[in-house]
Amino acid sequence: MNILPNNILLNPAEARVLGALIEKDITTPDYYPLSLNALINACNQKSNREPVMNLDEDTVRLALRNLNEKGLAGMTSSADSRVAKYEHRLQEVFNFNRREIAILCVLLLRGPQTPGELRGRTERMHRFDDLSEVQSGLHNLMQREPPLAKVLPRQPGTKESRYMHLLSGEVETWEPPAPSGEDVSTNPLDMERIARLETEVASLQKEIADLRQQFEDLRTEFRMTRN
Repeated sequence: MNILPNNILLNPAEARVLGALIEKDITTPDYYPLSLNALINACNQKSNREPVMNLDEDTVRLALRNLNEKGLAGMTSSADSRVAKYEHRLQEVFNFNRREIAILCVLLLRGPQTPGELRGRTERMHRFDDLSEVQSGLHNLMQREPPLAKVLPRQPGTKESRYMHLLSGEVETWEPPAPSGEDVSTNPLDMERIARLETEVASLQKEIADLRQQFEDLRTEFRMTRN
């Protein structure tokens, strides 16, 4: 039996576990559901997480137990696996569409976001054509009963308002985290997009090197035929 949404209140560990399960379900379906170790690693990633956490096994187990009681996650039953694996059950409670679940996942994993940040950081889960589609997804979450997201007061010196999920309760204000050196979470491009760009550049460099070699071979062959 599913728990009604208005009875759900997630602590930070539960929010991180739920967000990690949602993310891996969409982005790495071949490795989902997750074992406990894989889930711990997903929760403690240094990329695409704000804040970066260091959850231990006992904390993740407790979060899973609490999420199970709330109808949001649980253990899967599979005869093919000897290792216990876990999945989220968000759809059974909320029946989200793809854009809503992508937005909520990023809000769970990275905290308050602007529509522009959401559009970039949901790319692997759902490709939004423009900001108006992001705004539409946020509006749907805000119009739920009870609301599942809200717009926060605009920070001084910023042009865009940020939005936050309400699965952990009401949020009145938000302070940006203090900078701590180089951190991919503050970069508009997340680690996956940077890695993809680096791969593409390396591939182009190899193609250029191959073309140069072919050109040199052809030039050498041409010289030999003239002689």
